[in-house]
Amino acid sequence: MTHIYQAKDFIQTAEGLVFAVVEQGLEAGKVLCFLRYRLEENVWHKLATQQANDLLTEQYPQYLFFSTVKSAYLHAVDVEDIAIHHQPRRCLQAILTKQNPDRIEQDLIALCQLFQPQGIPLQDLGVTGSILITAQNPSSDIDLIVYGRKLFHQLRNIIKKLIVANKLQQLDDVAWQASYQRRLCDLSYSDYVWHEQRKYNKALINHRKFDLNLLDHTELESLSYQKHGTIIIRAVVVDAQYAFDYPAKFLIAQGKISEVVCYTATYTGQAEQGEMIEVSGQLEVSSNGLQRILVGSTREAQGEYIKVLVA
Repeated sequence: MTHIYQAKDFIQTAEGLVFAVVEQGLEAGKVLCFLRYRLEENVWHKLATQQANDLLTEQYPQYLFFSTVKSAYLHAVDVEDIAIHHQPRRCLQAILTKQNPDRIEQDLIALCQLFQPQGIPLQDLGVTGSILITAQNPSSDIDLIVYGRKLFHQLRNIIKKLIVANKLQQLDDVAWQASYQRRLCDLSYSDYVWHEQRKYNKALINHRKFDLNLLDHTELESLSYQKHGTIIIRAVVVDAQYAFDYPAKFLIAQGKISEVVCYTATYTGQAEQGEMIEVSGQLEVSSNGLQRILVGSTREAQGEYIKVLVA
């Protein structure tokens, strides 16, 4: 049976390393991914970006990879080295029928029980993050995957209504501060919250934060891009229909630059059609001359951002 490895899936190696898949499909027989967890003495340890890079450099260099398609250094695992393929859809279905769910799993089930009467097919949802490998703790967030763009936007509207009905809650100051600190983004706290509050892709259930992540069946990137340095521009968004995709995409009209592509969740859904944005990122030029700006060339995207300019 051929496995399809999708973004937000996790793959586990025999050494007890768990990588988050960042792109559907293979490059040179490898799954493009990023190391997130390490199993030591039967305990999962979440790794920061530098920790992950250092660990692979020192002990597992076979999982370091230069992607010629992305013109970037990534982590990658050969299909032959994958011991377990953790899949969000399967994980969620298993939790929904679990006999003795823990506290975080109970909150996940309660969330699904709010969505189902609204006509949301639960088989089109999945759960990723720590829950996917049973590494959750009492303070863990819930990372939901929504398979399909139409369903994703339907769910955003449902979340908005459930907040009004007080069945879900907007993030409070403590949750916003925690989210902001974790993101380490290049926006002020007030700018960050302003952008986030209008997205309706996160809320609280029983004081626990959950996030919605869209995964749609987009065509695989066939072009290869070369980086041409950092650039800051201002432009009007002419099309934002892919704003919540992975990667997020904003079509702009700015000379030869036709789009902004974003791989960091911080700026997913950041702008709407017709809005003026300021973008800081890497200018990339494709093999056939197309120009775009990449935001999220590193996981933290330091110095890179998208923000709406409000008159």
